[in-house]
Amino acid sequence: MSAVRLLVLGVVRRHGRAHGYQVRADLESWGAHEWSTATSGSVYHALKAMTGQGLLLLHETRPSEAGGPPRMEYELTQQGEEAYFALLRKALTSHDPGLDLIAAAVGLIEDLPRAEAISLLRKRSEAMASWRASVREGLPAETDLDEWGPVGEVVGLWLHTADSRAEWTDRLIRRLESGAFRMAGE
Repeated sequence: MSAVRLLVLGVVRRHGRAHGYQVRADLESWGAHEWSTATSGSVYHALKAMTGQGLLLLHETRPSEAGGPPRMEYELTQQGEEAYFALLRKALTSHDPGLDLIAAAVGLIEDLPRAEAISLLRKRSEAMASWRASVREGLPAETDLDEWGPVGEVVGLWLHTADSRAEWTDRLIRRLESGAFRMAGE
């Protein structure tokens, strides 16, 4: 699953129709080029690839005022809409998405109804707890990770990651429950 794919679909969806420069400019204004692989080249590549896959519909509009070729605008197809929401939901429920993917999903979370977003995030929190429990179950009783050397550090990283991701997810759930953000349908 690609954060660029999710971001591009989300931006095009929010505009209704958007040209590549608009998509790129929106993502740059979000700082996505700093925390994801959403560079100029990857955005244009994603637009072209998703058009070929039937997720986006390409419209040629008036020629550029600068005298260049016609501007290309993109619009989500029904298949693109379905793919967008599938990617968004999967990113929000996964216990181990890349940081760029969860950042993209949270940046677009307002496209979901509040109750659904909370439900998806609860699934994520449960996945974190299950992941942590599975790491713990694999350890012998009374394990002292400090005595395991580098391997103990790796296991400690997994446990810390599970705890911090669960804590962050639970905080976001509480914020949504208290009315943070304007969600779809509100």
